[in-house]
Amino acid sequence: MFCYQECIILIAIIDYGAGNLKSVSNALKFLKYDSVITSDSEQILSADKVILPGVGAFGDAMSELKKRNLDKTVYDVVEKGLPFLGICLGMQLLFESSEESPGTSGLGIFKGRICRMPNTNGLKIPHIGWNSIDILQNEGMFSGFATPPYVYFVHSYCLKADNLDIVACTATYGETFHAAIEYKNVHATQFHPEKSGDVGLKMLKNFIDKG
Repeated sequence: MFCYQECIILIAIIDYGAGNLKSVSNALKFLKYDSVITSDSEQILSADKVILPGVGAFGDAMSELKKRNLDKTVYDVVEKGLPFLGICLGMQLLFESSEESPGTSGLGIFKGRICRMPNTNGLKIPHIGWNSIDILQNEGMFSGFATPPYVYFVHSYCLKADNLDIVACTATYGETFHAAIEYKNVHATQFHPEKSGDVGLKMLKNFIDKG
């Protein structure tokens, strides 16, 4: 059976009580992709692509994931090799710990920690607004950008990954931090592609088409 553009790609957006789910769904709808916001593990694992968005506190998010048994679902998604995208808090949760919630373990899929952003030179924290990113891996989500793109951030904490090989993009706001990762089927961004205009839409399309 041949698959033309008309074939439906279903994208599961994991619902664990965090915000920003609808804006991701709306961006996908604009790109003419079907998505479903769900906390049903079977539905998530039967999807073609999976997205874990989120805004809020690291500790609360981990508590909700575990309460709904969705931490195990994320592990299964990664193990199964489904293309996976974490956004903002959804990226932070993939790592071991966060200074925001001492004593709370993250998913630990990757080694690294989430650190409070320093207010270097009096810069305002949280970091809110448009910032350029430097692309280190120009395949997958970040292919096709000739110049450093500007994307939209809203965060007070940032990633320090132990393995620099997984870092796909960096950004500088006072200090340089890890703004995105890519490793095998896992993609994640600290910034919000769904709120980053045409640039972000291109990244989302790249994830769906190339992920």
